[in-house]
Amino acid sequence: MSSFIVSFQIQADPPKRLDKALSRDVPEDADISRSQIVRFLEKGAVRVDGVVQSDVKAKVAEGQLVEITVPEAVATETLAQNIPLDVIYEDTDLIVVNKPAGMVVHPAPGSPDQTLVNALLYHCADTLSGIGGERRPGIVHRIDKDTSGLLVVAKNDQAHHGLAAQFEAHSVERYYRALCYGIPDANDPRLRGVRGVNFEQGNIMKVSTHLARHKTDRQRQAVLFEGGRHAVTRVRIVERYGTPEILAQVECWLETGRTHQIRVHMAHAGHGLIGDPVYGGRRKLAQKAFSPEALGAISGFNRQALHAAVLGFEHPVTGESLRFEAPLPEDFETLINHIS
Repeated sequence: MSSFIVSFQIQADPPKRLDKALSRDVPEDADISRSQIVRFLEKGAVRVDGVVQSDVKAKVAEGQLVEITVPEAVATETLAQNIPLDVIYEDTDLIVVNKPAGMVVHPAPGSPDQTLVNALLYHCADTLSGIGGERRPGIVHRIDKDTSGLLVVAKNDQAHHGLAAQFEAHSVERYYRALCYGIPDANDPRLRGVRGVNFEQGNIMKVSTHLARHKTDRQRQAVLFEGGRHAVTRVRIVERYGTPEILAQVECWLETGRTHQIRVHMAHAGHGLIGDPVYGGRRKLAQKAFSPEALGAISGFNRQALHAAVLGFEHPVTGESLRFEAPLPEDFETLINHIS
C-alpha cells in the first residue's frame, strides 16, 4: 500500500503531551483526528525532527518538525447513495458542488449516511481520491452541516494533493454571505475596545485572533491570543436592515480557514450570526425595528445564516484559474425579503 507524508511544525506554547500537541497543530486539511494520531504513534509512523517517536506522553518543543506517514485509503466501504447534487462544475480531476444547508459533508458516528460523500460516491462512481480515508474520499475542505454553499472535491490523488496545498497556503479565494446582529461599522466606538478587531480602508472589519478547541466543550472553538492557530477574517457590510438599523448582511472572506472561523469571529466582535445555535444566541430585538412577520422570521430561522458564495482556486492539474459563485439559498433569500 502506498502512503504520503503530512509535515508541519510545532507552534508556540505546545501542550505537554505529544499526542495533544500533534492534534492541535496538524493541518486541518489533513483530516487526521487525535485517535488516529495515537495509532500512528503506536505504529512508529511519526517522526519528530527525523526521529521516530512512539510515546504519546513525550514532550515536544516549538519549531520542531513533525512528519506523519499516512497510508492511503483502501477501497471505500462507505455506501454510495442516489442523493441529488447541485453540481456547479465537473471535469476528470475535480467536482464543485453547491451543498445545501442540513447536509453533513462526510460520514461520522452521528451521521453514518445521507452525507455529501455518500452522494458523491454515487455520482462519481468510485472515482474520488482515496487520500481522505474510507469515510472522507476526495474531501479537501469542509463547511459546517448547516452552512450552505460551495465545496470542491478531488477525483484523483494528484488533484487532492494540489488542492490541499492551495488550502494550506491560504491561496484559495473564499467569500461568504452572512446575516448578523448589529452593524459592524468602524463608527461604532464599542468595536474599538474589542481585542483583535480593527478596521481597514473601506470600512472593512478585520478580526485577527488565534482559535482552538474550547477547554470544556469540544464541539466549540474558542478565541485565544496565545497558543491555538492564527485566524484572520475580514468583513464588509453589504446591506443594513431595521428602523433603527440593527441587522446587517455582510460579506466575509478568509485569510485562513479554521473550524467555525467566521461564526466565532463574528461572535467575538459582538455580531453573532442570526440562527447560530452555538455562537449567535437568541437576541431580543427592538419591536419597532421590524414588522411582527419579520421578527417571527428572524426568531424562526433555524440555522446559522451563512452561505459559502464564492470559491476560486487554480486547477491543480491544468493550472487554469477557476472561480465559481453560488446564489443565496431560498431560506436565506426569504429571510432577507422579510427584513428588507
